[in-house]
Amino acid sequence: MNKFIWLYLSAFGIMFAILSWSQESGLLSKDIGSGKGFLALLTGSALYYMVGRKI
Repeated sequence: MNKFIWLYLSAFGIMFAILSWSQESGLLSKDIGSGKGFLALLTGSALYYMVGRKI
C-alpha cells in the first residue's frame, strides 16, 4: 500500500511540474487556476497506470 501511495503521488508531482513548465512557456493558459491540479490528477493517473503499475 505504501508503494502505491508513493508511486501515485510521484506521478501526480511529475505531471504537475510538467504542466507548470508548459504554463510558464505559454503552451498552457496562464489563467487555468485550480484546473491545473485537476488536469495533473487526471494525467498523473494515466502516467501511474502506464508506468507505475508495472513496477
